Amino acid sequence: MSGDPIVERVREAADIVQIIGEHVKLKRAGADFRGPCPFHGGKNPNFSVSPRRQAYHCFKCGESGDVFSFLQKQLGMTFPDALRSVAETVGIEIPQQRQERAGPDPREPFWEMNATAAEWFRRQLGDVDRGRAARAYLESRGITTAEADRFEIGYAPDDVESFRAHMATLGFDDNRLIDGGLVVVRDERPEPRLRFRNRLMFPILDASGRYVAFGGRALGDVEPKYLNSPQTPVFDKSRTLYALNWCRNEIRKSDRVFVVEGYMDAIRLMAAGIDTVVAPLGTALTESQAEMLARYTKNVYLLYDSDQAGLKATFRAGDELLRRGCSVRVVTLPGGEDPDTFVRANGAAGLERYVADAVDVFERKIQILERGGWFDELQRKRRALDRLLPTIRAASDPLLRDLYVGRAAEKSGVAKEVLLREVSSAPAIRDAIAPAPSRSERPDRVPARRADRRHDHASRGAAAERELVRAMLMDPARTAAIAEKVDPARFHDSRYAAIFTAMLTLEEEFTHDRLAEQLDADAVEVLNSLLAEGDAQIDPDATVSASIAAIAMRDIDGRLAQIDTMLSVATEAEKISLANEKIRLQREIELLGQPMNKSFKMLRRRMRAPE
Repeated sequence: MSGDPIVERVREAADIVQIIGEHVKLKRAGADFRGPCPFHGGKNPNFSVSPRRQAYHCFKCGESGDVFSFLQKQLGMTFPDALRSVAETVGIEIPQQRQERAGPDPREPFWEMNATAAEWFRRQLGDVDRGRAARAYLESRGITTAEADRFEIGYAPDDVESFRAHMATLGFDDNRLIDGGLVVVRDERPEPRLRFRNRLMFPILDASGRYVAFGGRALGDVEPKYLNSPQTPVFDKSRTLYALNWCRNEIRKSDRVFVVEGYMDAIRLMAAGIDTVVAPLGTALTESQAEMLARYTKNVYLLYDSDQAGLKATFRAGDELLRRGCSVRVVTLPGGEDPDTFVRANGAAGLERYVADAVDVFERKIQILERGGWFDELQRKRRALDRLLPTIRAASDPLLRDLYVGRAAEKSGVAKEVLLREVSSAPAIRDAIAPAPSRSERPDRVPARRADRRHDHASRGAAAERELVRAMLMDPARTAAIAEKVDPARFHDSRYAAIFTAMLTLEEEFTHDRLAEQLDADAVEVLNSLLAEGDAQIDPDATVSASIAAIAMRDIDGRLAQIDTMLSVATEAEKISLANEKIRLQREIELLGQPMNKSFKMLRRRMRAPE
């Protein structure tokens, strides 16, 4: 909201020392004021408030901002509420038009709907008959009734009618349930069905404690074992961390966080008294999730399973965190143990003994390569360095990067100067195009020509995902190069995204059989279809380039749709900025379209073919 005259007027009139002083004991220190930080719970006067700059900053945890962001973080206010609160304090009246524009958050009904559904699921868990199998499963995992209540665990029976009737009495109709991902309707089966059926339910809350989604654990022998809500107006799994809502303040105070693989691991650690643990939502740690963690602490402990998939996820997460300046250590449990079973048997004290022996993520990678004999002969040594170089490049701290180079040189026998040249000559390619917005950020109505264009780009994007996966299956060596330009998180079809992600995980261990073992039934069906069709790409290189451009176009169009929505509520200053961005993005689409149109004719033909 910077540049809004009303916001600037209120900010300038506010006494930031007085307002923050109502929550923090401040003492004058020269021109500024100092006190203990309310965010990480420190005791020393690391928290500075500057009346001259109208800003605060903690020299320990890095939190900083103005009077509005302080009230948002400290009291959980929205920006409009913080603005109104400060305006009332300084005696400035907010114009009615400004208040109406700030008005109710359109996401509020979705938060309320999810909270209502969570309560219904909890009641089903407690039902004598319906919840019997779910309660038995929790008991087998050592989760007590009190712990299930604490983490609001529930149960979803296969009874869509009872669920719909209950939600309808509270004003949530089928359309809202479908938009929120709680009910699904398939083309081949038009009657509504519960997305989650016969599953243990874990409500997912955002960092502010609002109900945004669910994770469901299958109780029967069905796939997938874990199922998350789809992307909705309030949920993007790549930008959400399970348990952060419960742990964020403790993470600040303790200045450390554990990252585990799933809900049960997180719940087990928290139940044992370890209140600084989060979990990604069934995916490798994303850029956005790593950025979120880095705002709370720079000390991250990775506590994944010790199997091959767990190690792959560990090192991919480590690289993302290193890019954000984090200190990343790996906790290695005894062979065959995962965090859930280990902490259940040994408690928090047992885990802390292994935490004390945690090693830097780069050192852990060296340990594994060394035990596998990768440094013993020339060709394998080259491949070992190829596995180390991405982590060296990921380290944003120059000193840490230099230490990594020195350690790699020591183990490989390659001169440090040669490794430094290698690190500098092939920097990691970062995709600069923003991810597509959620459905809630797309306008309901756009001019016909624009809507046609966006439909065309969306269709091309769907075909592009298929053709990229086909190219990777026909030549797995392409996978890494494609991943440098397109993150699987940008795929809209979860089946192709799952195949892409699994191929990245397998790397040199890739076979079609191993790939199929990592996929659910829907993704395996797509995999078999692609393999049965064989290599139908006439010019694979041109197809890959055109497909990447098509996905970029679709993402840009998503941002343009988001801008169209934002323009209706923007201030004049914001409208100018958004209009300039829109012009730039439209020019990018033109540039992308010129080289890809010819190559994409083949994709258009394949788009018309049934899957």
